[in-house]
Amino acid sequence: MISKKDKKENMTKEPDKDFLEFLIKSLVDHPDQVKVDRRVDEMGVLLTLTVNPEDMGQIIGKAGSTARAIRNLVRIVGLKNHARVNLKIEEPEGGRAPRREFSEEKKVDLEDLNL
Repeated sequence: MISKKDKKENMTKEPDKDFLEFLIKSLVDHPDQVKVDRRVDEMGVLLTLTVNPEDMGQIIGKAGSTARAIRNLVRIVGLKNHARVNLKIEEPEGGRAPRREFSEEKKVDLEDLNL
């Protein structure tokens, strides 16, 4: 039988990090590439999430809805443990593709339509 003391020793001191890892690994296609770093400073706890670039869409979700939900859940876990927890999602190298500007040629084409 496991004593209360043994249970306390086996429990992690980073429940927010463990929760985030469990949650993200459940969502992504490459769970072995999920990495969570935890830093504590005077502002609270900062969890930095790094995933495979192919999994970014699953983490961010449509219009950022999944990322917003994950942040809310992590904050709730932090509140239960009396800590302010924030989540930073690392963008993969190369980041986003640059936005294409509306070219001058297309503007001229639209003016020719004379609607």
